[in-house]
Amino acid sequence: MPLLDLAGIAVFAASGALAAARREQTPVTFAFFAAVTGTGGGTVRDLLIGVPVVWMHDWRVLATCLVVSALVWITPRAWWHARSLDWFDAVGLAAYAVFGASKALHLGIPPLPAAVMGIVTACMGGIIRDVLAQEPSILMRPELYVTAAALASGLFVGLVLLGFPTMIAAAIGGIAGFALRAVAIATGLSLPSYRNR
Repeated sequence: MPLLDLAGIAVFAASGALAAARREQTPVTFAFFAAVTGTGGGTVRDLLIGVPVVWMHDWRVLATCLVVSALVWITPRAWWHARSLDWFDAVGLAAYAVFGASKALHLGIPPLPAAVMGIVTACMGGIIRDVLAQEPSILMRPELYVTAAALASGLFVGLVLLGFPTMIAAAIGGIAGFALRAVAIATGLSLPSYRNR
């Protein structure tokens, strides 16, 4: 497993542990939230593509989640800004949107479904985390979230199809997705909501 993939898992795991920290939960809850958030999107992706679920065959995935949950548990509350969860999640969102799309393309999935697999990989862990934490789902919040994942994965797939080297396409897609999500966090940027006139 690439180190960048483990880094993405670690960032998502941190967002899960921080969700438990907000509720002053036990170390077990920290570990569970970290593991579910870190592996949720990849699990759904692998099941949909029809390949072995990665964390069932690579011990480093769960180990990363557990180490991160322990680190969050032992650090002082003052170290974590009120919006730390959002920023950790934004980094993981962009990285995993690209990684999920890349894995799907590598396994022969056509471009459009591959881009969707990037979105699934990036978003499902956070959705599961929010449901468990009894927070409003990221899907129901006004600022851009899934759209940022779609930008990252779609741009990556498009650039690969245009012949860009994979690493360059990944960097451009990831930076673009993170930038859009960062603007949404900072300003509340959102898509227009439905109004029945």
